[in-house]
Amino acid sequence: MFPTISVTEQTHHRIVKVMALAYTTGVVGLQLPTLAPFFELISPLNLAISLALLLFYHQDWRPTFVGFAFLAMLVGYGVEVIGVQTGLIFGQYEYGSGLGPHVWGVPPVIGPNWLMLAYCCGSVSDKLQIPVSLKVLTAAIMMVLLDYCIEPVAVRLDFWTWFGQPVPSQNYWAWWIISLVLFSVWFSLPFRKENRLAPWLLGFQTLFFLSHCLIFWLEL
Repeated sequence: MFPTISVTEQTHHRIVKVMALAYTTGVVGLQLPTLAPFFELISPLNLAISLALLLFYHQDWRPTFVGFAFLAMLVGYGVEVIGVQTGLIFGQYEYGSGLGPHVWGVPPVIGPNWLMLAYCCGSVSDKLQIPVSLKVLTAAIMMVLLDYCIEPVAVRLDFWTWFGQPVPSQNYWAWWIISLVLFSVWFSLPFRKENRLAPWLLGFQTLFFLSHCLIFWLEL
């Protein structure tokens, strides 16, 4: 389907350093009132580049992987559209301006973001020496824990809003169930899950949101 590119160690180290700098700069920029509007504007671009780099490292472009990629984006975007329009999946919430323009109430970047997070959690979980069923559960739990870190930051940065209400437990249950479905498919399909960038990207994402959480906590 697509050519497989071998990433040299030198190139890998450079990419990791650039990503570390980009995510660190993002934390600082989004916290400075004079720079925050610019960094909010480029947030969707940062997510798109992160996914592009992750896929650049991917080593097995057989149709099963391509199918999963489209499925993850379609399911991720679809449940968000239904969720925003009805409040039946995650609870009553609404997207703000922080992730760019909306289509049916949801920024288009949300679909690729679901793929990126699912890929990272699935790839990292695949390395564990445990039965596949436990890998599925572990990856889904990782997704929920990451969302737990994301929620307070996303509200403060106007990515989305819960209209002043606490994040409902329904949101986390929905994330877990949807993730279970995606990872059940991920681990059942015959393609290589190994990706050298996945643990780094998952770490950068986690530290990015934890850093914001710490800063907001210190402001109280």
